[in-house]
Amino acid sequence: MKLVGKLVGVFRVAAGLTQARLADRVGHQVETIASIEQGRRALLPELARRLDELLETKGALETAVGNMPEVDLIPAWVEQYLDLEREALALSWYDNQVLPGLLQTEAYARAVFRNRVPVFGEDEIAIQTTGRLERQEILHRTAPPTISFVVWEPVLMLHLLDDEGHAEQLSHLRACAALPGICLQVLPLNSRTHAGLNGPFTLLETPDYQHVAYSETQRGSLLVSDPDEVSILAQKYAMLRAQALSPEDTVGLLDRLLGEL
Repeated sequence: MKLVGKLVGVFRVAAGLTQARLADRVGHQVETIASIEQGRRALLPELARRLDELLETKGALETAVGNMPEVDLIPAWVEQYLDLEREALALSWYDNQVLPGLLQTEAYARAVFRNRVPVFGEDEIAIQTTGRLERQEILHRTAPPTISFVVWEPVLMLHLLDDEGHAEQLSHLRACAALPGICLQVLPLNSRTHAGLNGPFTLLETPDYQHVAYSETQRGSLLVSDPDEVSILAQKYAMLRAQALSPEDTVGLLDRLLGEL
């Protein structure tokens, strides 16, 4: 990824373009180009082809991406999801392990990455945390996407931080629940029905009104566009919302938890 990123930078400079001008020409954020050139984001095949055409590099970048070792290609699914998340009209997010990345405080995100096995070094933890916080920009846009979150109650009980940090995270959840376009619901632990026992997932609606799903496992991630599979997950999410506390009762639960700290 670092080598491919260096190539993008070399070809860009040779073409007399700044990162901002290149980003504008290919329809991406300047942060995306910067991250690719720094080796922090994978260059996806579609963007590689567009860059080859624009920079007249005769397929060099597409060839480089096509011959990257598998260990470097694994993040490509994640990068593709992040691009979809950034542009999504709507997201429906279920989590039963940790709080959704879009709702994490900086301290909570650091704690999540610090618990990774094999361990991250402090520099990598800082990079990953910064990237996660940057994603939260979509919550504060003038016209934010419509986002629904369902979180299983045990996630709220997970003390990755000390009492002060835990209270800060719960307060942050309460503040996020009041943002325009956001619906936060907690699926209570005492519920006798649970449509999400197979694990977390996210549903997205793209700017061209296509529906896709994304899920992660211990050793990889999966982006799903097959309509039948997306429909199954949509049915699961609809059931989860019905089984969860209402948004008002969820805020009440957060207030009670904060009062107990």
